[in-house]
Amino acid sequence: MIFPERLYEGDTVGVISPAGSPDMKRLKKGADWLKDLGFRIRFGKHLSSRYGYLAGTDEERLSDFHEMFADEAIRAIICSRGGYGSARFVHSIDFELVRAHPKVFWGYSDVTYLHTAIRQKTGLVTFHGPMLASDLGEENTPLISRQLFSQLFQPMALHYDEQLSPLTTIHHGVAEGKLVGGNLSLLVSTLGTPYEIDTKNKLLLLEDINEPPYRVDRMLNQLWMTGKLQKASGFVLGDFHQDNSEEDADSFSYQDVFQRYLTMIGKPAVSGFLIGHCAPNFSVPLGADAMLDADRKQLWIQPGVM
Repeated sequence: MIFPERLYEGDTVGVISPAGSPDMKRLKKGADWLKDLGFRIRFGKHLSSRYGYLAGTDEERLSDFHEMFADEAIRAIICSRGGYGSARFVHSIDFELVRAHPKVFWGYSDVTYLHTAIRQKTGLVTFHGPMLASDLGEENTPLISRQLFSQLFQPMALHYDEQLSPLTTIHHGVAEGKLVGGNLSLLVSTLGTPYEIDTKNKLLLLEDINEPPYRVDRMLNQLWMTGKLQKASGFVLGDFHQDNSEEDADSFSYQDVFQRYLTMIGKPAVSGFLIGHCAPNFSVPLGADAMLDADRKQLWIQPGVM
């Protein structure tokens, strides 16, 4: 794996919108917070462009992505928000450019597609964490969501246990491997493409939002039918919830669905991690070595920077 260099006060952070266009007021709040940390900010040329539900055309969003990686003055790239659209230009990414200019790349949700493609084509460790307009632009952003940016300033191992949130063991045991994954819907959409998620001997992180249990069941079934679940060493289940949904008395719960697949596979699995579309949003380095102890309900992740 290639580890990006740590950041220092005064470094310049590039901000891009690889998917949807951000709310500019919320983006400004998030950017102001980064400035308070001591960063300089440079916005992508097409950051606030609109092209249907996208932040500019595929060519424009790709151009911002390439320019930020190519510019030696940019030490990190943070995505403004998710939405949809990253996969539309991934086939045109110059991965040799990314490999030649490794740097911090940060985001989640739709950015899962970019995390997966970048890691598997270049070996670069990237970061699954809260974004400027969709998370850090909120007035009440939880402190821990902000504090975990400190992992970019020095190599710092992360530890997650029940002091942060209640956790549920789905299957016992201890698993090790590089932490990969992210948004379940996006991971399923990689199947059958050149960027298909590689889960072999990996700790697989899964999270999603506004997908009712039957849809999560369908997606897990697809990952199971393709052998992706069976190849993983263990499972880290992040946040799954529906906003403003009415309870279906006949529905299985998310936990029922997880139990069905993950006990059948028999690998260590724990649910309840506040990783994903939630507040707080615990940020993690994807591609870093990690260990899940399902018996003690603890997760350790090695540093993501050097």
